[in-house]
Amino acid sequence: MFNPSYPMKALVYHGPGKKQLDDVPNPVLHEATDAIVHVTKTTICGTDLHILKGDMPGVTAGRILGHEGIGVVGATGIGVTRFKAGDRVLISCITACGKCEYCRRGMPSHCEQGGWILGNTIDGTQAEYVRIPFADTSLYALPEGVDEEAMVMLSDILPTGYECGVLKGAVKPGDTVAVVGAGPVGLSALLTTQFYAPAQLIVIDLDANRLEVAKQFGATTVINSTDGKAVEQVMALTAGKGVDVAIEAVGLPSTFGICQEIVGAGGHIANIGVHGVSVNLHLEKLWSQNVTITTRLVDAVTTPLLLKTVLAGKLKPAQLITHRFPFAEMIKAYETFGNAGKERALKVIVTNP
Repeated sequence: MFNPSYPMKALVYHGPGKKQLDDVPNPVLHEATDAIVHVTKTTICGTDLHILKGDMPGVTAGRILGHEGIGVVGATGIGVTRFKAGDRVLISCITACGKCEYCRRGMPSHCEQGGWILGNTIDGTQAEYVRIPFADTSLYALPEGVDEEAMVMLSDILPTGYECGVLKGAVKPGDTVAVVGAGPVGLSALLTTQFYAPAQLIVIDLDANRLEVAKQFGATTVINSTDGKAVEQVMALTAGKGVDVAIEAVGLPSTFGICQEIVGAGGHIANIGVHGVSVNLHLEKLWSQNVTITTRLVDAVTTPLLLKTVLAGKLKPAQLITHRFPFAEMIKAYETFGNAGKERALKVIVTNP
């Protein structure tokens, strides 16, 4: 039973490089449209690591991190009509009022009162409880008997890989697609790209283990870029033409540079990666190539579609999960996820009792 008078445990950001599992006050309802959710399972995102590196100065010390998870509704404001205490829910990484100009345009990532606020400008999901604004349009009911760990993957990485990579990249049947970066979001793009039957699916990364996983997930060719010859290998695979779609899923100047070098005439570069520093845009080469470069912050508008696909057994996101921890070991979970290469980690699941 939710009791706001008791403290709770939460993973708190204390400035660049500093985090701690602290006792903090339980959240309370601020608005009639709020819900309080007991977070039963959450995870860690690459974006959380970017915050800890100091790449996002807008995130202030004292903030509870996290924007993914599932849980059970503990309390609702009087304006919440779709959910009640006891309901099992999926928490979207994007908070949507459903009424502003951006929400009505299908772009709730820029919602005037929401967007990506959890673990950013308001306290997030790496806690025992979280306040969810605009609960009716920011939560999804979990069907009975569903794999709860798989559902956590629908909070962020699967919609991100699909919307920012596959949809913005305009993948078509028969395309040659290269995913640069075989981390969790790159692998999510790899999985959802296969909805559109591309002819070739090339995955590029530095990590041999992740490339092996990419093969298991459907890559037709994997390229280890450690030797600096990834571009040369892609061009050889495509008879010198380059790829139709290059999906950047890392967020580094070097990986965005690879995308610029391998995209073919008329192709798309779809950026997913969170970039903390500027990159060089080589318009002196691209200006005449009819290339489309896209950026996007996930809107999570495809969550219902992806949920149906998971329930039908066509998409199996649980295969992205490699490590599991109790909530008391959240710091250890961060250490594992932050040393993904050494630990052979993809997504971690952190469970609250």
